[in-house]
Amino acid sequence: MSVPLSTVHARRMGGGNIKVIVLFILIGALQRTSVNGAGFTGDYSKLSGIIIPGLASTQLRAWSILDCPYSPLDFNPLDLVWLDSTKLLSAVNCWLKCMLLDPYNQTDHPECKSRPDSGLSAITELDPGYITGPLSSVWKEWIKWCIEFGIEANAILAVPYDWRLSPAKLEERDLYFHKLKLTFETALKLRGGPSLVFAHSLGNNVFRYFLEWLKLEIAPKKYIQWLDDHIHAYFAVGSPLLGATQTVQAVLSGFTFGLPVSEGTARLMFNSFGSSLWMMPVSKYCRSDNVYWKNFYDGSRKGQHAYLCDENEFRSNYSGWPTNIINIEIPSTRGADAYPSFVDVAETNMSSMECGFPTQLSFSAREVSDGTFFKAIEDYDPDSKRLLYQLHKLYHGDPVLNPLTPWDRPPLKNIFCIYGVDMKTEVGYYFAPSGKPYPDNWILTDVIYEIEGSLYSRSGNLVEGDSGATSGDETVPYHSLSWCKTWLGPKVNITRAPQVFLISADSVRAGVCPYVIP
Repeated sequence: MSVPLSTVHARRMGGGNIKVIVLFILIGALQRTSVNGAGFTGDYSKLSGIIIPGLASTQLRAWSILDCPYSPLDFNPLDLVWLDSTKLLSAVNCWLKCMLLDPYNQTDHPECKSRPDSGLSAITELDPGYITGPLSSVWKEWIKWCIEFGIEANAILAVPYDWRLSPAKLEERDLYFHKLKLTFETALKLRGGPSLVFAHSLGNNVFRYFLEWLKLEIAPKKYIQWLDDHIHAYFAVGSPLLGATQTVQAVLSGFTFGLPVSEGTARLMFNSFGSSLWMMPVSKYCRSDNVYWKNFYDGSRKGQHAYLCDENEFRSNYSGWPTNIINIEIPSTRGADAYPSFVDVAETNMSSMECGFPTQLSFSAREVSDGTFFKAIEDYDPDSKRLLYQLHKLYHGDPVLNPLTPWDRPPLKNIFCIYGVDMKTEVGYYFAPSGKPYPDNWILTDVIYEIEGSLYSRSGNLVEGDSGATSGDETVPYHSLSWCKTWLGPKVNITRAPQVFLISADSVRAGVCPYVIP
């Protein structure tokens, strides 16, 4: 039986940094219909909406008492941490203690700990009443529209999570995926019907991991039946299906999220999170070996997943991406001995190295996700060892799934893949040593953008590469957003819409209303 997938492109919509959110809402009782003969055949008012927010889109609250010297503002239990901009501005070092995690074991700072808030209030506004605009308001307008439309309060459920943690740590520390499973089961009992899943940005990666985790919790013969009973449709909004290049920028030079902090401070904070690598770019040609094989590895493998790449990875350029993800200058004052752990991939680049001159090395998506890049700069960057540890321990060695591999189509009845296009989107970077100490030891010297089918540098020069048919949503490249097109079956709806209010006949028949807020 074929399973349909509907793709909606919202033109001129930046979606990755929560600047614009494509909103979907259940129309409720408008139709009693079946999608492809196998969908939900009943009253659509019985459906629930479950929201899985994206990166940095859940409030974090203090779970300890922290006295902040030289500031009248201390942290007490349940005080807002992410995002309390007042305390951030007045006591940034104190605030950082409540945000940082140990990069190796993902435990809290000894003086302060934070935990995610719960319920819809955790995802509606990050900093109510202070910061206005897209940074603060997340799902608030969507919830407001639901209320005006008459949707019942128990029909919308939020499942916030600690977006600083890697997937395995989410389950180990918070039992997040157990709770998510119970949320679906509770919604079914409460409303009498399955749920619609609305996932945004990193929330899609969380949902993917949940589906794989569920395979190990439910008997194989009951797995598909559980999905059919509990999930009617999945709406993937701005999903980084093959990763996002801005993750690399955040790891090397910092990403401030629009906050009044330095890039170095942002980098220090971001690289302490286990989630910092979760959206790293990956090659569509390389997959991890079967998770169950790791029990048969010999001692030299240490239980890590091996990357298996098909011949297209080595025949094509840039791992199928528009260009190399990273181009970086490495000082060569210490010669080739400075690269004890970097041999195979760098040999070609290093053959032209001249004594005393920096060497520019280039890295594809595969070389980023398999750790080759971090090994190359290990002698020049103190974060590399920490990031390599996280990469191998939290991702390559994950007992459920290596998330740094291409997505297969989830085994769900209905999937709606929604993303913006035709925005100027970063697809590659040039870095060089800044001459400053860590965490400001790298400087971003140039950026490669995709825009409407072409590649340009930051200065406006045309760049050679394998540009796609169009560009991405300003944050996630089109190559990654559009990976869901590989899931297309014989029955599919593809709608390209301008950024306006839209109700199409097909969406009414499906029981949802695509709604775009500029």
